[in-house]
Amino acid sequence: MGQSDNSTADLLQELLWAYGPCGQEEAVRAVCARELQPLVDDMWIDDAGNLIGYIGAADSSGDDAATRQHRHRLASTAGPISATRVMAHMDELAMLVKRIEPDGSLHLTELGTMYPGNFGLGPVAVLGDHETLTGVLTLGSEHTTKESPRIWETKPDQGDKALDWQHVYVFTGRSTDELAAAGVRAGTRVCVDRSKRTLVKFGDYLGAYFLDDRAAVTALLRAARQLRESGQRPAADAYLVFTTNEEIGGVGGTYASAALPGNLTLALEVGPTEQEYATSVTGGPIVGYSDALCVYDKDVADRLMTIAADRGLQPQAAVLGAFETDASHAKAAGLTPRAGLLCLPTLSTHGYEVIARSAIDAMAGIIVDFVLKPSDDNR
Repeated sequence: MGQSDNSTADLLQELLWAYGPCGQEEAVRAVCARELQPLVDDMWIDDAGNLIGYIGAADSSGDDAATRQHRHRLASTAGPISATRVMAHMDELAMLVKRIEPDGSLHLTELGTMYPGNFGLGPVAVLGDHETLTGVLTLGSEHTTKESPRIWETKPDQGDKALDWQHVYVFTGRSTDELAAAGVRAGTRVCVDRSKRTLVKFGDYLGAYFLDDRAAVTALLRAARQLRESGQRPAADAYLVFTTNEEIGGVGGTYASAALPGNLTLALEVGPTEQEYATSVTGGPIVGYSDALCVYDKDVADRLMTIAADRGLQPQAAVLGAFETDASHAKAAGLTPRAGLLCLPTLSTHGYEVIARSAIDAMAGIIVDFVLKPSDDNR
């Protein structure tokens, strides 16, 4: 692996180890802010918890620092401000404590679309207000009969019912008083433990939980670095937005699309690789033409395809179902007139995800070309 490959993997690993359940993305945001601040003209956190980096357009290169850093805050009197918002979400699939039993065990519900089988039984981190505790997500003993109906009904040769949240619980080894002292209650976030979040490198691929969306976050940070190191500026003002609460309705991205200047929201995501969509993890970046919420603008998608093809990346066009993004939520709500979707080809999305080693840097390159080259999007 080259130096660029190593630095990309190191940053991705740091992001993977940071807990970032919906509505509690602070640890991920801190890593992103550290990396982003030296690369942008201005950076701030908005009321939705999104981290935003602003890079002024090419025509701002003659401005002094103070003027350039605050161009985006000036009200326009001559129509809409031309700008592009590029978004990757910081949050991850996680669990919520639903109730605490007298023995100190925790019953959970999902936070985002996931099931116990997505991440398996094993260690979890319980993010109490005062202390992070280790627990174990468990079903119970397989050596049971009908007298243990909760377990029995999940056995494929018995009840044959899919494992779901009512079947599992978290063993904490703590009393209810100890849990209370740690700040654990209904609504506490529970995450897959850090011990299960190590990036695995094999052949030409990387595997891990939560590449959705830490791989795209890494790509957006790499794009910001490439722009800074090139000395070039985007054709129109660019807002790099690291969003919150995407997994539960695109909340942060929708808010940012409404609050920031611009007429185009581009979402960066993992993309499913299945026969249904004629996509493959061995192929090039996936460009979305539609998903479950919106039809993406054809000229935006076509432009992404052309940029990727010009870079020799063999892009894959896709019409996606059961898939939503910050951009499609914003467009469906009427908060952005234009939307696009660029994905890293990903095996087993919302599970143990696999991407090509080259996919992150490939996405970063496309982002750079997209914001540098003027187009009809920037009118």
